[in-house]
Order: sequence, then C-alpha cells, then structure tokens
Amino acid sequence: MLRQLSNRFPAYPSQFWLLFWGLLLSASGASMIWPFLMIYVSKRLDLPLAQVATLMTINAVSSVAASFVAGFIADRLGRKGVMLVSLFAESGLFIALAWAETYPQFAVLMALRGFANPLYRVGADAMLADLIPQEQRAEAYSLIRMINNAGIAIGPIAGGMLAAQSYNLAFYVAAAGMALYGLLLTFFARETLARDWKRHEEKIPSSLRWAYVQVLTDLRFMPFISLVMFGWVTATLMWIIMPKYAYDNFGITENVYGPIPATNALMVVFLQMFVTMFTRRHRPLSMIAFGMFLYALANGLVALSSGFWGFWLAMVVMTLGELVIVPTASTHTANIAPADMRGRYMSIFGLTWSFGQGVGPVLGGLLNDHFGPRAIWVGGMLIGLVSAFGLFLLSRRADAPHTASRRDALPSFTANPREPEGR
Repeated sequence: MLRQLSNRFPAYPSQFWLLFWGLLLSASGASMIWPFLMIYVSKRLDLPLAQVATLMTINAVSSVAASFVAGFIADRLGRKGVMLVSLFAESGLFIALAWAETYPQFAVLMALRGFANPLYRVGADAMLADLIPQEQRAEAYSLIRMINNAGIAIGPIAGGMLAAQSYNLAFYVAAAGMALYGLLLTFFARETLARDWKRHEEKIPSSLRWAYVQVLTDLRFMPFISLVMFGWVTATLMWIIMPKYAYDNFGITENVYGPIPATNALMVVFLQMFVTMFTRRHRPLSMIAFGMFLYALANGLVALSSGFWGFWLAMVVMTLGELVIVPTASTHTANIAPADMRGRYMSIFGLTWSFGQGVGPVLGGLLNDHFGPRAIWVGGMLIGLVSAFGLFLLSRRADAPHTASRRDALPSFTANPREPEGR
C-alpha cells in the first residue's frame, strides 16, 4: 500500500499541492477556536446551553444560504473567487469574535461566518474535481482530509493551552492563518473552471430558482444526501456539545480536553489513505451506512462515559466512522455530478453539515435542559441508527437491477460536455 501511495502522489498538479499546504495553515489556526467556541460563548454571555446553542443554528441557516449561492457562482464565474472571499472574510470575523460581548453581536458574527465558511468548501471541492481525473479523486480527497486534520491535530492542543490563558490570542492566530492562505491563493492559484464552459455560461440558468432544479430532482443523489444530512446531527453533537458537556459535568477543562479532537486529527493523518484504499473496493453506500453506524455507537459511548478516557474512546470510534464516510461521500457526489454542475452538487453536499450544525446543538440543548445531560447522547445514538439503517436500505436498492434516474428524463439546463482528457 505504501508503494501505491508513493506512486500516485507525483501525478497531482502543482496547484493541488498549493491547496494541500495552504489548508494546513488555515486549519491549524481555525482549530484553535472551534472545539472551544461553545465554552467561550457560554462564559462570555452566562446563558443556558439551549440559548447559546441557537447561535450555531443561526450560523447553520446562514451557511445553507451561502452554499446555494456559492455553488451557483462557482459554476458560473469560477472557483478561485469564492474561495478568496471566504478566507479573507473569516480572517476578519475571527478578530471581531474576540471583541463581541452581547448575544446580538455574537448572532450577527455567527451569521456572517456561516455565510463565509461554505464559500471556500464549495469552491475548493469543485476546484479539486476540476484538477484531478475521476480515477484519482478518492485518493485526492483523502489527502486533503489528511492535511486538514494535521492542522486540526496541531490547533486544539495549542488552542487549548492558549484559551486557558487568553482566548484573544487564539482568535488572532486563527485570523492570521486564514489571511496567509488567502494571499497564497491570490498570487499562485489559477482559475480551473474551463474556458469552454465559461464561454457557454449562458446555458447556466441565470436564476437561482432554476439552477438547482436538476440537482434536487436527481433520484440517485437526493435520497442519499437526505440520509447523510440527518445523520450528521450525531457528528455535530460530538464536535460542538461534547466539549461543553465534559467541562460542565466532569470538570474537563480546555487544556485537558484538547488531545481528544487532536486524536481525531492524528487518526485521519495516519490512517485515512489506508482506509480509503479499502473502502474504494466496496460499494460507496454500503460503506457510508457502516460509517454512520459507528457515529451512532460513538454517541452511545459518550452516554456511558464519565471521564477523559471514555470521551477519548468515543472520539476514536467516531473517527473510524469519519474515515469511512467523508472521502467516500465526497467522491460519490463528485462522480454523480455532471462536470459543469459540480459546484452545485458540492454545495448541496455541503448542506449536510450545515443541517447537522443547525439542528444538533439546539436538539442537544433541549434534551439537556428537559431530560438531563445523558439524554443528549441517547438521542444522538437513535438518530445515527436511523440514518445508518436508511443508508443500508438505499445500498440494497442500488444493488438491485438499475432503474433509470429521473434526471435522465429531465430537460437539461446546461450542456454536459465530455470531461477533457488528462484533467
């Protein structure tokens, strides 16, 4: 397997490696903040968990709107611009969050950050699909996840130590990482939206109302994406609620908790490519269903845990599910999407996380406030099991004799040019 990995790496274009190393900068900075954001805001505002969690819902609703806009713009005008807007906007917003003092101020900033964040993700996913041939995309998405998680391994440990002393410094470092990556893209990245598609951009519907009709009526895509969207509630409970749950109920402070998300990141760095080599030999929907089951199991383990090592084990189990799901789902989406609609398909795929981020924290807060802290994780486990079972049924249906997708029967708003050779 190591020989296979080393033979593949030199085939990637130089711009892929710019995305690869630039992401290390931004991920290291941003991850100093996000695992501890709920703790920070709760301390600053002194409000109940359910009310503080509504800030994440505001962030998620804004993210949904941005995902639609980003996919439309990325397919019409290009990938690079939306990525730059995202990086420079987030840099400024991290600085502003350090100075926010009231709930309305946090609400506005979280809404703006929710709008800015998906722009990079949609643009980068589409750019990567433009740069890398289909047969190499699974490995490429895995490499991007590896370097992103290398940054996440660095960030929470450093951020936890900084946050225990001064959150402001952690915010400023996060802003610097975003800005530096933005400058690298500005001067060294090229636009990857092919000129022949841009010359025919009049075929792309000028109204957002029609731009997504073909995506939203794709019967290969929408059942899959809906089940993943529902299941991601379990992931956001782990990432957003678990640090505060551990802090409030078991006294696990930021500097002690930091190695838990870092473990996730290190597992991705060292195991992702090997897991991908296994999963790519199996049907994607079956693998995604198995990964979602592991997410459900991780939520159940949190309900049984009462100290650092229990939460650490839950993170390990969840990460195994993540290693299976994320590159598999990204590749499945990229392969379903027509070449000139990748931005829109990737934007809908990005909504799965936004939905989980919007629903998960509020649901967790309500379960906590009405039924007690452990109810959060029982609810998360049940949601994960329902999602896993639905994906399993979908995989069985996909194994049945193929029926024509409704998308094939719909009139196309865009040309579907054959992807150029050697891309």
